[in-house]
Amino acid sequence: MLAYLAQLLAAERTARANFHLGVALAFVAGMLNAGGFLAIGQYTSHMTGMVSSAADHLVLGNYALMVAALLSLAAFVAGAASTAMLVSYGRRSLAANIYTPPLLLEAALILVFGLSGGYLLEHSFTSLSLTAMLLCYTMGLQNALVTKVSQAEIRTTHVTGLVTDLGIELGRLLYWNRSQDESLQRIIANRRRLLVHAAMILAFFVGGVIGAYGFKFVGFASTIPLAVALVVLAFAPALRQPGHPPQAH
Repeated sequence: MLAYLAQLLAAERTARANFHLGVALAFVAGMLNAGGFLAIGQYTSHMTGMVSSAADHLVLGNYALMVAALLSLAAFVAGAASTAMLVSYGRRSLAANIYTPPLLLEAALILVFGLSGGYLLEHSFTSLSLTAMLLCYTMGLQNALVTKVSQAEIRTTHVTGLVTDLGIELGRLLYWNRSQDESLQRIIANRRRLLVHAAMILAFFVGGVIGAYGFKFVGFASTIPLAVALVVLAFAPALRQPGHPPQAH
């Protein structure tokens, strides 16, 4: 098990590791997104909606709500930027475990949400609760992490893109290559991409269901096991290779 977990964060990437890590983190994202909605009435991974909301509130004159939407967007961007900096630092200083720092930071943020989410919910900045800012930052952090790990092949919080790509591959799969002209390129679906996108969407949905049930019956503390699991995953590469010097990446 430890060897398997270590492979998920190995510096040398494989398609299998990217797929399994993406599915696992899509589950985490779905759980946080659903739990966050029940906590604050807002989906914190939906940046398309945030930008649209900011535009709508600007036109309607709801300037405080407009600023709140822009702050949510800024928190998401800051999370993504943090991942980029941490991965860059890891590549220079912790070559064998370059993805450990952002994953540990995500685990810490989820732990803060689980232990202090109710307290943060009571405090706001320009009509935006600190809980919402925390979740948006965490979502940006995680989405950028998987993007960096998979070389932009996978994104765990961007379900719109996943559904679009799924539809494209389904269209290619259902297309009938009627022409017998060998000079024409045949339309062939990428079945692996089809499987990856379908699995990611399903993982996000299942995570959402479990997150909603967890928050409904347990509250903020239902996310604490997620933080513990991410800590174990983050330290798996180091535990797998004790005493081995970092490898160049």
